Amino acid sequence: MFDGVAKRYDLTNTVISGGQDRYWRWATRRALALRPGERVLDLAAGTGVSTVELGKSGAWCVAADFSQGMLGAGRFRRVPMVAGDAMALPFADDSFDAVTISFGLRNVADIDLAMREMLRVTKPGGRLVVCEFSTPVFGPFRTVYMEYLMKALPRVARAVSSNPDAYVYLAESIRAWPNQRRLARRIADAGWDSVQWRDLTGGVVALHRGYKMG
Repeated sequence: MFDGVAKRYDLTNTVISGGQDRYWRWATRRALALRPGERVLDLAAGTGVSTVELGKSGAWCVAADFSQGMLGAGRFRRVPMVAGDAMALPFADDSFDAVTISFGLRNVADIDLAMREMLRVTKPGGRLVVCEFSTPVFGPFRTVYMEYLMKALPRVARAVSSNPDAYVYLAESIRAWPNQRRLARRIADAGWDSVQWRDLTGGVVALHRGYKMG
């Protein structure tokens, strides 16, 4: 499915988010508080557009994704790319100062295993930031948003995406995703400490951050 949307993936994301995707990438980089020379894993990186944003910090960033079609579509970006499964990451223990995953955790078959794998490859003292669609906090807006997801989003995707049917799955997966508090609990249960979250765009997206204690 992701191979099928790779060709126009970045454009489609910008259109259906009303350009907010750029802000969400910037906010993810800020939440990671990266320093020059640090090693960062950008998981579910797709075409690498998020990895380029992270690289503005001066950190060394590698893009990893399960879809080789997505990685291929972003080959023109000058970032290291690795094909890998989030549930069995092809990296040694304690390899990275920080790990992040944006809009990809929903698509993993076993998200708890994936979060434990991210913990494994993170150095003691390192951090995790999950950027993911979430639950709008204002009730009336939440109702409008859910209606948009199920009705308008697939129509918009049909106009710009190389595989519009994939965006029906996108809408359904967002509706089924745990809210901010429940996701924070699952991240903590996977072994991450001091888990907190910050809402973006009224809770349409949430940034969850955690740390790997020594």
